[in-house]
This record gives sequence, structure tokens and C-alpha cells, in this order.
Amino acid sequence: MNRFGPDFQKTFTTFRLWAPNARDVRLLLREADPVAMTRDDEGFYAADVEVDPGQRYRFEVDGLVVPDPASRAQDGDVDGWSVLTPPAPISHARTPRPWHEAVIAEVHVGTATPEGTFAALAKRLPHFVDAGYTVIELMPVAEFPGRWNWGYDGVLLFAPDEAYGTPDDLRRLVEAAHDAGLGIMLDVVYNHFGPSGNYLHHYAADFFTDKVQTPWGAAIDLSNPIVRRFFVENAVMWLRDYDFDGLRFDAVHAFPEDGGDTLLGEIVEACRAVKNGAYLVLENDDNAASWMIRDGQEPRAYTAQWNDDIHHALHVAATGQRSGYYEDYADDPAGSLLRCLSEGFAYQGEPSGHRGGTPRGEVSADLPPEAFVAFAQNHDQIGNRPFGDRLAASLDQDRQAALEAVVMLSPQIPMFFMGEEAGVTTPFPFFCDFSGDLGEAVRQGRQREFSGFFEDHEGSVDDLPDPLAEETFRSAKLPWEEMAAEAGRARIERFRSLAALRQRLVWPLLHSGHTSTDAERSGSAVVVTWAFHGGRLTLAANLSGEQAEVTAPEGAPAHATGSVEAGDGRVSLGPWAVAAWGPVR
Repeated sequence: MNRFGPDFQKTFTTFRLWAPNARDVRLLLREADPVAMTRDDEGFYAADVEVDPGQRYRFEVDGLVVPDPASRAQDGDVDGWSVLTPPAPISHARTPRPWHEAVIAEVHVGTATPEGTFAALAKRLPHFVDAGYTVIELMPVAEFPGRWNWGYDGVLLFAPDEAYGTPDDLRRLVEAAHDAGLGIMLDVVYNHFGPSGNYLHHYAADFFTDKVQTPWGAAIDLSNPIVRRFFVENAVMWLRDYDFDGLRFDAVHAFPEDGGDTLLGEIVEACRAVKNGAYLVLENDDNAASWMIRDGQEPRAYTAQWNDDIHHALHVAATGQRSGYYEDYADDPAGSLLRCLSEGFAYQGEPSGHRGGTPRGEVSADLPPEAFVAFAQNHDQIGNRPFGDRLAASLDQDRQAALEAVVMLSPQIPMFFMGEEAGVTTPFPFFCDFSGDLGEAVRQGRQREFSGFFEDHEGSVDDLPDPLAEETFRSAKLPWEEMAAEAGRARIERFRSLAALRQRLVWPLLHSGHTSTDAERSGSAVVVTWAFHGGRLTLAANLSGEQAEVTAPEGAPAHATGSVEAGDGRVSLGPWAVAAWGPVR
């Protein structure tokens, strides 16, 4: 039984609110008298009422009117009425397609289509299939304040945002993805709540702890089993009630040490009990490898982790950027890339200069390649730049093609940000729809964050996109007409060809099981050979402007990007050249 949210019985519904700091709680029903609620020993208030689905309700807590923090749908944004929405039974739940077949498109629902809705995105799914994607990963869709948001300011985590559509619209999107042969997963945020519309501090202060501070304020108290239960039930809901194939867990490094690991363990066990093959993917800036799947894995393992290290190495090599967290990769991007490709993380316990010499990471060389999600761009790495500019806006075609080939043809799981397959230059700047003092604080915070940028670049902070402006949000909309034009179609064809090659070259090897990896470098060029029970895969990459020569397998490569001349066990790689060898079926 769920402890959070309405509980449907045969003849009545139990409304429940955890409010351990409250003295008096009443259930408010639209067009009905308030209903007194009874408290139990754990601080849950409950009332049994005969009502129909669709009933609007809220709670009055010591005079303060609040929505249900476990509301399944909202009418009137985060401060409006919660909507009594029974969970839809999943009679056609499907086993997710094998993880090693994943080619992921990260998608923001609000900007993926002109309409910005679940229903509109469902109509665009054939594009993703045609491009060669096999999995759609939605950025967070939980109810956030305002009309537009990246999704990481969610405050009602059980309710799909009203701006995107209804819970049934989201279910239809998931079903449409499955009907199209696509897996679909969801990004969830359990490390903080958004700064507007969260009332838990007023009546459930035990949800938080002042002992640990995060970038978003007091940490969520994960040492409290009731608090952990809230998030476990949320994770299970997306898999059970919506039939998502998996979840990506945002910034778990921000979990407090006391209770953080316990929550991760409870989530993975509960999720695998609901859907054993679910994709459970972590974002963990600490490079903690111990949570991920190994051979003969116990059930508490997560499927994979976002590999920020490989992004940073690729980005430094391609752009020359050296500031901020890129400084840890600036001296030897080729060496970082080689270690990422051959062992997973670049930092496996070594001191990080960007972190003041603090050791970062755990040993990851014993993990299989598919335990890592590789990318050259994602929402963070685009949107946290001053102007939200994509690499396609500044890199030449040769560099873009080289990055795309490395990400697609390595045995790590490839992920691309929506539109990357078409080479669009549309920005993805940070945007939100806050008002008043909070909105102004966000605006000024962005200006302070990037004030140093203009010491080396023309312009001033006044030139930054206004994060609160509707035009900033609309500037991020995917340009579907541009993608359908000749240049966009040509880029999509190149992407499709790479995806098809990955299917023939990499999928059978990953399915057979990884056994060992060899790696070498020659200057800025790297060569990695992965051995599998089914054969060997070799990737050679020269991410520099200089010519390079490396050892390579005999015969012509299965794929070549840029100038590649192979013969006699050697290969000459021109600037920004990538080549791959392997058993093609």
C-alpha cells in the first residue's frame, strides 16, 4: 500500500498527508464542506471520504492551504487544486528492450515540439525512430511552478506538469513510444525540491535536515525512513503506473551521506521488483562505481551511470576550453579520453585540481562498457553555457563528425541531445517562469555566474538571455522545418548510418559479454580494442589538428570519418579522423 497520496478503496477514498509538525489538518473538497482529519502516531493525517475520480481537493494545515505533495495531477499549477486521479492499470506492461541496444535521445518535452506537450511529442516519435534512436529519455516532467522550466524545479513529484498534458496524455506517449519500437525512460530529481510551491517546510520540517546544506538549501533528510518511502513510491509509480522502461536519477552525489546509500538501495530493489529489466541510471559527479552492474551482479545494482568524464575530455579536445571543471582535463585530453574509453572514468581516486586536490572517483576498470552512458552534449553541458549554444554553432563539420563517431561507435551507451542528430544550432539556454523576488534572484544569479566570461569575450552580462523571458524559452524550440531541409536531412542520414553500423558492429559484441580491453596512444591519437566473447572491436580516434599514425587491425575499417589510410597493421589518421574495426554482420 502507498503511504503517500490518495488510497482508493471499494466504497471510499482515504486521503492522507504526512504533517508531523501540524496541530490541525482538514481536507478541503471543492464545492463541499471541510473534512476533519485524524492523526496517527507517525504524524500521518487521514480521512475516509466517498468521492468520485476527478474531485478537486487540497489540505488546510493550521490555516495554510496547500496541495497534496503526492498529488497525481494538478488544476491550476503548483498552488492550485490537486485532482483525484486513480492510477491506470497497466495490462500491457512490456519488458524493456535490452540495454545494450540503447541509443538515447535526451528530450525536453516543452521545447521538443512547437506545442510543447506529451501529445505533440507522440506525433513526432517517427522522427526519432527514423534517425536511429532506440530510447527516448525525457527530462523531468514533474509539476513545476510556472509555464516553462527545465524540469529540475519540480515540487509535486507525482504529478506530470499541467503545461505538458494530463496523466493519460503521458501514458499515451509511453504507449506510442512502445508501439514505435522505442524504449522510454524518465529523469527524476530526488536531491531537492524547487524553490517555489514547496510547502513541506511548514508542516513536515522532518523532511529536511539543517546538518547538511546543498546548492538548493537544507538537504532532504534521507535518514528518515518515511522520507525515503516518499521517493521509493515515486520511482515505483513511474514504472508501474506509466510503464516507463527506466529512470535516470539526477545528481545522487548531492544526497546526504546519512541515508543516501540506503535510499539508493531501497529504490533499486523496489524498482526491480516491479520491472526487473528496468534501466536504472545514475548521475553521480563523485564517480562512485560501486553501485553499477558487474558480471554475476547482485540485484541491488544500477544499470549505468552518466560518464561526465568522457564528455569533458571530448569537449576540451574539440573546443580547447580549459576553465572551470574542464581544467582537470586541459593538460591531456587525449589521455583522459583513452582512460574513459578503456576503463570508464578518467578519475578513479586521483586528486582533482578543480576540487582543490580532493580525490575523486572509484576504480571502474572492472565494469563492462555498457555501464557508462557517453555523450558529447546534454542539457546541462549546453544549457549551463552563458548563451546555451550547442557545439554545432561553433565547431566545423569535421570535429562534429569525429565526436559523433566516437560516441556512437564506442561500446559505451551513446546519448545525444534532441536535434543533435540533425546538427541544429538552436540554443538550449536556461529558462524558468518564476516571478517577483525569486525571479529577480535567478536573473541576477545568472549574471554573477557568468560575469567572468566577459573578461575574455566581447559584450557584457546584459547580453545574456533573460532566463525569465518567454522568448528565451521559445528560442530553445527544435526547428523542425530546418531539420526537414536538405542540410538537416543529410546530417540525419549520416547519423542514421552510424546508428545502423552500431547495430551491426557493437550490439552483437555487447550481447556476447565483455572480457578485456587494450589501449594505446600515439601523441593525440588513441586506439582502444575491446575483447568480447563474440569478437573484438577497435576504435581509433585522432581528435587534433595534426596527422597521426597508430597500430590498427589488418584490413579496411568498417567505418572511417575524415582521412584514414590503413595498411600493414598501421593506420594513418588525418586531423579529426575516427576509424572502427569489428565483426560486421
